[in-house]
Amino acid sequence: MPTSDYESRTDSVLAWKKSHKLGRFDPNAPSVEQQKIDASYREVEERGIKTGARCRLLPAESDARRGEVAFMGDVPEIIGQVGAWVGVRLDEPTGKNDGSVKGTRYFECSANSGVFVRAERVEVGDFPTLDEFADEDEEF
Repeated sequence: MPTSDYESRTDSVLAWKKSHKLGRFDPNAPSVEQQKIDASYREVEERGIKTGARCRLLPAESDARRGEVAFMGDVPEIIGQVGAWVGVRLDEPTGKNDGSVKGTRYFECSANSGVFVRAERVEVGDFPTLDEFADEDEEF
């Protein structure tokens, strides 16, 4: 059945949704864009991500990308990507920035020691700073 024929019917699910103002026909419903933003902030909350928390970036094949959460929020300069971003101050200079994006500073760190990622790429926990010069066999 052509879309125009279905939309003109009065005995369809679409007609029922329109008459009851459900889904996309609800004038008070958040837009798809707003739903994505809300979901990204829920992800931050569910993962327990807080400024100052130690973390590591996923996937965690190695523990090389550890750091501290330095920022959470919107980063409008990342074009086309709405919602919550997590700014991480990395222990090692393996990042992409210095805590700024396109001239706007979000947190302080040295060059190439900052990165902005989505919450699903952050695991918060007891991740001490790695000492690559420490010998694993040594005991103090």
